[in-house]
Amino acid sequence: MSDARGTSAPAEFARIRIGVGGWTYAPWRETFYPPDVSAARELHYASRRLSVIEINGTYYSTQRPATYAKWRDATPDGFVFSIKAHRLTTNRRVLAEAGESVQHFLNSGVAELGDKLGPILWQFAPTKRFDPDDFAAFLQLLPDRLAGLRLRHAVDVRHDSFRTPAFLSLARRQGVGVVFTESDDYPPLPDLTADFVYTRIMRTHSELPTGVDDRVLDGLAASVRCWQTGHQPTGLPLIAPTDVPPVQPRDVYLLFISGAKERAPAAAQALISRIA
Repeated sequence: MSDARGTSAPAEFARIRIGVGGWTYAPWRETFYPPDVSAARELHYASRRLSVIEINGTYYSTQRPATYAKWRDATPDGFVFSIKAHRLTTNRRVLAEAGESVQHFLNSGVAELGDKLGPILWQFAPTKRFDPDDFAAFLQLLPDRLAGLRLRHAVDVRHDSFRTPAFLSLARRQGVGVVFTESDDYPPLPDLTADFVYTRIMRTHSELPTGVDDRVLDGLAASVRCWQTGHQPTGLPLIAPTDVPPVQPRDVYLLFISGAKERAPAAAQALISRIA
């Protein structure tokens, strides 16, 4: 079954959520928002046409509890946010020393989102290399729960040194998702490590009304359905193809990020239509 925003749940209630990064972007006033939708109503409008939005502003500045509550109240039941953790938590030489910053971010009001809190995204600089001991210490700092809410953590690593089975094994032991980024700039890490999948698509094109062509949309639709049922799509550049985690239904979060950003909402809506 699926709702109007494309959140489907046939595989033992595992859901597919499709969206974009943020909801305020000037070119979207021409390509996404109707003229009668005011800036103050953009989140209300977007959240009824997408099923997840990645909040990027939290990466640059600390938000107040009242702000999270406002975002929660502006969105419909079933919608979720993923949140990018503050950069002070990840942009540091020694990750093991990030405990205070991690707690400060998590206690800033994140729990106000309630059941609309999706994965927390911990993004690392492209120059950050894989240090097994230090990265393991960082993952130990990420709590399983916050104010009674179960937390899901996804790590967005951007250096080739992470393309190693040792990193995947570490992420699996901690139940942390590894972001699979489709990009010309960052290495792909498509291996499954958690009970959910987090994918960021950064290859959209301005000359296409939907950002990507029908062939790509069909391939993405097939992939997210495959992930949802617990399997791994074929043809991906797996790091450890023989190390296959147990088959289990997985929630899928797929976001169109960067690339031709003005086309991201159209790409997300086109994919939602295919899945529905």
